[in-house]
Amino acid sequence: MMEKTCSRKRAQKTKPNSYFTCRQCGKNFSQKRNLEVHMRVHTGEKPFTCQQCGKSFTQIQSLNVHMRIHTGEISFPCQQCGKSFTQKQNLNVHIRIHTGDSRFTCQQCGKSFTQKQNLKAHMRIHTGEKPYTCSHCGQSFAHKNTLNSHMRIHTGEKLFNCCKS
Repeated sequence: MMEKTCSRKRAQKTKPNSYFTCRQCGKNFSQKRNLEVHMRVHTGEKPFTCQQCGKSFTQIQSLNVHMRIHTGEISFPCQQCGKSFTQKQNLNVHIRIHTGDSRFTCQQCGKSFTQKQNLKAHMRIHTGEKPYTCSHCGQSFAHKNTLNSHMRIHTGEKLFNCCKS
């Protein structure tokens, strides 16, 4: 027990409030439980499943927010356009569309984004990074939705059904 306390103090001196590091991506956490939940990003584990539609989530909070879709509970309407959101943070991000607040700017080409995650995805154009790899054939993609579309090649899933008889 003494050794653990000493190592935690050393860790605190080098990086305050970060004792637990993900060995796969290097992200740091102040609590072991947060690291355990984070690991689901790498393992793909989604232990919380919606009983109504079957969609699964890594965290119970995400399932609870998702359930608002089924209950019709929409708490946060946009005063400008009337679009409604189940989370206040999503409304706040949406409002940037109306205000023109594009606070995240690419230092290489000057393109601006309303969300940091969109800038991060955009940067892959410049870096050539392709972090999403197909488990079937090994092809890599810069964006997760491109990988998801690609997976249909392997599953045979069709995006649209033909209406012609």
